[in-house]
Amino acid sequence: MSMSWWEISILCHPHLEESIFWRLDQFGCSGTAREIREKSYLIYAYIPKIPEVSPDLAAISLLLQQDALLSGFPPPLTSWKLIDEEDWASSWKEYWQPTKVGDHFLIYPAWLTPPQESDRFILRLDPGAAFGTGTHATTQLCLESLEMRLSDSSRETIIADIGSGSGILSIGAILLGAAKLYAVDIDPLAINAARNNRHLNQIHPSILVINQGSVQEILNLVPEGVDGILCNILAEVIVELIPQLTALAKPNAWGILGGILLDQSQVIADILGQYGWVVTALYKRQEWCCIQIRRN
Repeated sequence: MSMSWWEISILCHPHLEESIFWRLDQFGCSGTAREIREKSYLIYAYIPKIPEVSPDLAAISLLLQQDALLSGFPPPLTSWKLIDEEDWASSWKEYWQPTKVGDHFLIYPAWLTPPQESDRFILRLDPGAAFGTGTHATTQLCLESLEMRLSDSSRETIIADIGSGSGILSIGAILLGAAKLYAVDIDPLAINAARNNRHLNQIHPSILVINQGSVQEILNLVPEGVDGILCNILAEVIVELIPQLTALAKPNAWGILGGILLDQSQVIADILGQYGWVVTALYKRQEWCCIQIRRN
C-alpha cells in the first residue's frame, strides 16, 4: 500500500535558505528542492504521513518565522498539503536541473541522461535526504576553491571531508585529481546518499572512503594526518571542530571551510589563528563566504 507525504512549501528570502534547510533536516524531512521565484526562493520539503502520528507543521512554521526575525529578514510564508507516494518521488526532482559550477564542473541529476561528451567534469548526483546539490552558494564556493587548490597540485594529495553530506565535495576533489579522500558524516542518511553517489560516478571505495562519524573516525584511519581538509557545515560546528581539525592536519596542510556567513568570518579567522592556521583567501557570494586556510 502506497504512503502519503506532507509536502511543505516555504516562500522565503534567498538568504534564509541555509537556516531553513537546517530546520527541515532537524524536523525529519526527506528530500528538498528549491525553485527561484523572481527575488525569492520557493523551497519544498517532504515528510511521510505516519498513521496516528501528526507532525507539528505549525511548530516548524513558527520556528522558521522566528529564525527569520532574528536574522533581520522578512518571515517566510509556509504552507503544506498531502500528496501521494508517486507524486513525492518526482515532485522535488523536477525543480533541479544540470548546473555549471566554476570552470570545470557540471552537476548532473542522477535521473537525467548525461551528455556523451562535455568539456567539463560531469558530477552525477542524487542527494536523497542529504545536503548538497551544488545549487547553494556555499557548495559552489567550495567547489570553485577546490579547482584553485588542486589545479596546480604537484603531488598526490590525501583529503578529509568532514560533514560530507551528499558527497559532492568529495567526488569533486577526486575528479580534480586527489589521490584519496576520507569522507565522514554523523547522519546515516547522508552516508547512504554519498555511497550511492560514489557508485554513480564510478569511483572505487578504496579511493573514496565513506564512513559514519566525525574527525576521530578519520584520525583512526589516517593517524599520520591528511594534506587537505574540506568542511562545509555551519560556522558554529566548525568552531567546535577546529582543535580536532588541527590534530588531523599535516604540518603543511590546507583547508577549505564553507557554510560561513560573511559576518562570522572574522571570529572564525581569529580562532583559527590561535591554533596555528592562517587565512590565505576569502571568497564571498551573497551573504556567504568560503575561507581557504593553511597551517602557519
